[in-house]
Amino acid sequence: MVVLGLLQTPSYARALTRAAHPFADAEVIEGHVRTRMERASLLDSPTAPVLWVVIHEAALFLPVGGPAVMAEQLDHLAEQIASRPRVVAQVLPFSAGAHPFLHSSMTLMRFTDAPAVVYTESAYSGQLIEEPLLVEQYRSAYDLARAAALSPEASLDRIASAAKEFAADEHHA
Repeated sequence: MVVLGLLQTPSYARALTRAAHPFADAEVIEGHVRTRMERASLLDSPTAPVLWVVIHEAALFLPVGGPAVMAEQLDHLAEQIASRPRVVAQVLPFSAGAHPFLHSSMTLMRFTDAPAVVYTESAYSGQLIEEPLLVEQYRSAYDLARAAALSPEASLDRIASAAKEFAADEHHA
């Protein structure tokens, strides 16, 4: 339902953090944002991992922070996908209906020298899953989500189109 943290802009991350922690001081909010932006530098590493993201179409239209923040976020997302060969994104369209990740988000991590693990998270907590049978169940569900999603090319077009819609809304506000 939201853009993955590694691909967020500071404004989008700030709006999400404020929504999750409405009574937090500005300093706490900015600390969360700084941490998220520092993690995103992982994508700048010469040994950056392949990042394959399936993002629900709802994330493209949920007005986090308002039209200007969303236009900036979606433009940034499209630029990251277009300019980074190790970043692949697919949009899971509304027409796909119910899917295994309707109730949660997860990150499947595969390594060359260790078993795969899954990290699930919500606004207030996360959990690392190492149990091989459960990791395999998540992997299979992820494969089904990728199969139901738009192609990477069609996904990039959809993201760019949504960005234009928010930019138009911003100018009409």
